[in-house]
Amino acid sequence: MRRIEIYDTTLRDGSQGEGVSFSLQDKVLVARRLAEMGFDYVEGGYPLSNDKDAQFFQKVRDDKYPHTRIAAFGMTRRKGVVPADDPGMKALIESAAPTVTIVGKTSDFHVMEVLRVSLEENLAMIRDTVGYFREQGREVIYDAEHFFDGWKSNPAYAAKTVQAAAEAGARVIVCCDTNGGSMPEEVARYIGEALAALKGTKAIIGIHTHNDCELAVANSLAAIDAGATHVQGTINGLGERCGNADLVSVVANLSLKKGYDCLQPGCVEKLTELSRYIYELANLNHRPNQPFVGASAFAHKGGMHVHAVNRVASSYEHIAPEKVGNERRVLVSELSGRSNIEALTAKHNLQNDRQLMERILSRVVTLENEGYQFEAAEGSFELLVQKCAGLYRPHFERLSFHVNVEADAEGRITTEATVKLKIGDRIRHEVAEGDGPVNALDAALRKALSDAFPNLADMHLVDYKVRVINSEAATAAGVRVVIESGDAHDVWGTIGVSENVIEASWIALVDSIEYKLMKDERSGEGGVGSGE
Repeated sequence: MRRIEIYDTTLRDGSQGEGVSFSLQDKVLVARRLAEMGFDYVEGGYPLSNDKDAQFFQKVRDDKYPHTRIAAFGMTRRKGVVPADDPGMKALIESAAPTVTIVGKTSDFHVMEVLRVSLEENLAMIRDTVGYFREQGREVIYDAEHFFDGWKSNPAYAAKTVQAAAEAGARVIVCCDTNGGSMPEEVARYIGEALAALKGTKAIIGIHTHNDCELAVANSLAAIDAGATHVQGTINGLGERCGNADLVSVVANLSLKKGYDCLQPGCVEKLTELSRYIYELANLNHRPNQPFVGASAFAHKGGMHVHAVNRVASSYEHIAPEKVGNERRVLVSELSGRSNIEALTAKHNLQNDRQLMERILSRVVTLENEGYQFEAAEGSFELLVQKCAGLYRPHFERLSFHVNVEADAEGRITTEATVKLKIGDRIRHEVAEGDGPVNALDAALRKALSDAFPNLADMHLVDYKVRVINSEAATAAGVRVVIESGDAHDVWGTIGVSENVIEASWIALVDSIEYKLMKDERSGEGGVGSGE
């Protein structure tokens, strides 16, 4: 197996994406997590650009990473300035990073129109910068910016730029598809030509692609198949405009599809965990349909598909989800067949009751016609199964609820909810205030139930979503509310549908609490009980 170096630039190129921001502590945590997984390089940023990047290199200076080198990013020296006097060069030296990544111009158009120097001066800038850092004992990676555009327009000059970097001592020449507009066949051809141009030097070839044509991963794979042995990208494809090559998909494809050697043994199985860790740290929503690691990557909804997967998993899955740390999910909807229901009820040993399976499926279809969707509401679906099987025993009886919202003369809003419940033989009538109707209802419910069910104390709201079902009805439209709740062990979803958003929220909220109490009873962690 050919070894492929994996170079992560999430902390620099990835942070240039819209809505992406890492604190100094975030950057340190990301670097350490990537190092644990054996990424060959972690690029920490450009130390001259801001204090946070400069501080990052100070923070990790004494960290020991057996398989990972920290890289600092910078540019070739300025026109007419010797490297030792250039502020950018000084910042890179002061970073103490063992590896320096230098970006330089490959395209004659960019040299003359953007950089506004002569073609010869650009070559001198490349040679002087790379040579300076080699004299300082630093490993140099040279990023050939706009490589593919430059090679197309003037291959002879583009070849001179990468040759200058290689001859000055750069260990890796990285071919950058900076505008993200190249096609895989072009990438493969020009990588081959670059390898020929660098024959006789000690430099290896790398690839750095952007996703403007949604080909960043495909172009990275094409470059490696053509002879590149170093690939750059970001976790989850974060980056400017349409993003960079997603290293999650790149590594998974290289390791599982093409048999290349990447990362450290056992680390490919941690890709799902890594992907979600970066999303959480960056405070970004997960992409459910993200290949390999998304929540929907191995989710099956069509009844025929589920029937086949239950027999032979590979019939509708290109790899076993466990190979990347993901899991198979079976969804239930009006498109489902009996196989979906059987798969989801297997843990209750109900799957052999064909009449029950039909009742559950019929109920699902009816409710979905009313606007319910159980794909993200496994808690409500579990309760539905219990009800259809005649096993459901509510922990409390809902007698009434009331929500009042008032605004004073200065526009200050006060929200108050009142709930009346019956727990066993006892009536509980409680009132609570909240930041909004759902928060107030949640507080009143917990107040009424806390004595009987103290285990509700570790339950919390994770997410709350509202979707209009029939928008043509305007303000009388039905709404679907999905509440995601969690505790120390699990996260689950529940759903409510009504023309009244408060009632829909109430239905979902009650289901969430009932599911929590039901699952805790199964695990032996329940509270006092239903007052029996």
